[in-house]
Amino acid sequence: MGQLRIHYFQHVPFEDLGYIETWCRDKGHSLTSTKWFESGNLPELADIDWLIVMGGPMGVYDNDTYKWLDTEKAFIKQCIDTGKIVIGICLGAQLIASALGAKVYPNKEKEIGWFPVQLTETGKRSHWFNDFPQIFTVLHWHGDTFDLPEGGELLVKTDACLNQAFAYQKNVLALQFHFETTAQSLSNMIHHCGHELVKGDFIQTETALVSGADHIPVANSLLQTILDKAVLLTKQ
Repeated sequence: MGQLRIHYFQHVPFEDLGYIETWCRDKGHSLTSTKWFESGNLPELADIDWLIVMGGPMGVYDNDTYKWLDTEKAFIKQCIDTGKIVIGICLGAQLIASALGAKVYPNKEKEIGWFPVQLTETGKRSHWFNDFPQIFTVLHWHGDTFDLPEGGELLVKTDACLNQAFAYQKNVLALQFHFETTAQSLSNMIHHCGHELVKGDFIQTETALVSGADHIPVANSLLQTILDKAVLLTKQ
């Protein structure tokens, strides 16, 4: 298998693919998108190999405001059921959990900033994370969390939010945190969501967020490892 056909869901203009786009271009894979803030045009399942579901400030449960959420979750479930690679980030992870029947709800703490995450014992053995350090630092920007869906395997956790990443079957990976962050996407998040930077046990200041950009190269490198593994799974 050569070029992959990768489709992605984008929910707001300022939360784009980040490093994932760089990886796709470098590897020669094709990219198509559904930008829900513009239109809800969906591809034919036969025309895509992967689905990547990005983040956004809305909640999975905000159906009254965002009428397309049920349509989106139904398509995610179709991709999962037909064996596509499905990767979700932040809201995307919550949408995957919801599509698989799990509850999504406000976490007891908002988690915004550069914080370490820890692999679970299952995570250490998983094909996604078996060569990762046990603890690594990534960007968090979320207020919601989710229950683990039936059949899901918890891979990554933090003190503030237990369910940080889970796998479902071999083809699905849900990440509550942001490996894909670039300097530009971090700046965009601060610009559009900076009002959320209020005092909290797990909320950093804007200064700390900006200085934490030193973590971006390592986070992107770890994401590259995950994406390369997903390619191998696609070839099986």
